[in-house]
Amino acid sequence: MKTSTVILGDEAAIRPHGDIDHDALPSLRAASDALPGDVAFLTWDFEDVPFIGVAGLHLLGEQQMLAGRQGRTLTVRGLRAQPQRLLRVAAELYPTMGWNTLLAS
Repeated sequence: MKTSTVILGDEAAIRPHGDIDHDALPSLRAASDALPGDVAFLTWDFEDVPFIGVAGLHLLGEQQMLAGRQGRTLTVRGLRAQPQRLLRVAAELYPTMGWNTLLAS
């Protein structure tokens, strides 16, 4: 999977290009792992992501946990119709997982 990463001071944005499935996870995790430790605000920009499978939920769950441990603010933007529907269903089924916070960002 191709990703674009922009870092400006303590803010970073990662923008995947294409569907997020199990095969895409290693490169997405690598993009996140490569961020400098002083990044305080991370945005995942899904504008170029038409489809997110369950693997995308795993990625976002991992990113929420990492953000909490690292003291980062995590934001998701640019959700298209299918990814937004998947997050809404996940928020309804698993309200304690914090999916609503990602939908609100």
